[in-house]
Amino acid sequence: MIPFADNLPRRGTPAVTILLIAINALAFLYELSLGPRLDGFLFQSAFIPASLHQAPVILHFGAGLWSGLVSMFLHGGWVHFLGNMLFLWIFGDNVEDRLGHGRFLIFYLLAGYVATFAHAFANPASQIPAIGASGAISGVLGAYLFLHPTARIKTLVFIFIFFTTIEIPALIFLPLWFLLQLGPGLASIGTADAATGGVAWFAHIGGFVAGPILLLLLGGRRPSGGYDIYAR
Repeated sequence: MIPFADNLPRRGTPAVTILLIAINALAFLYELSLGPRLDGFLFQSAFIPASLHQAPVILHFGAGLWSGLVSMFLHGGWVHFLGNMLFLWIFGDNVEDRLGHGRFLIFYLLAGYVATFAHAFANPASQIPAIGASGAISGVLGAYLFLHPTARIKTLVFIFIFFTTIEIPALIFLPLWFLLQLGPGLASIGTADAATGGVAWFAHIGGFVAGPILLLLLGGRRPSGGYDIYAR
């Protein structure tokens, strides 16, 4: 299943969502330009969970704040990049509508940090750079579900060699997405993959859970008069 739109019109220009997509695109193009130097750049600049647990902890935590920020805008390939940007475009605008531009930017970055450190604490021995906007975008998904559970997600569904489009309520689509992260995440605890690479499941889990909490802390509320008053 591939989501491609929702049925909620935006009230204004999602300037921060567009800005975040642009920064991610520029960062990805920079990665592509590095060629064989990319691995060296990632190990030097991106967030590595194991480094957070080294002494002195305070010093490495400070460095982790910077590398965590850098990692939020790096990706591991075209599928990783395009998939994340698609989800950010579909779900980010309505959360930005609810928070406003400035608070949405703060929300996005905080969700990204929560996701990053959730991954680090779940995988303390990992020496692999943890990159991608997935954690921050997971926070957007959690906030979207809280705000608009009755919204409908327009989804492309493949059936063998055929495909069709259907509308799935957010209250089904997003919890299903979360369960698809939670199951493998719990199964990965204590395995070799948790330390040597793969999908950062707990970044997705941590970001998604943090989304509604951060939304409320930043003053976001459900639409007055009920859910989805802007839905068509």
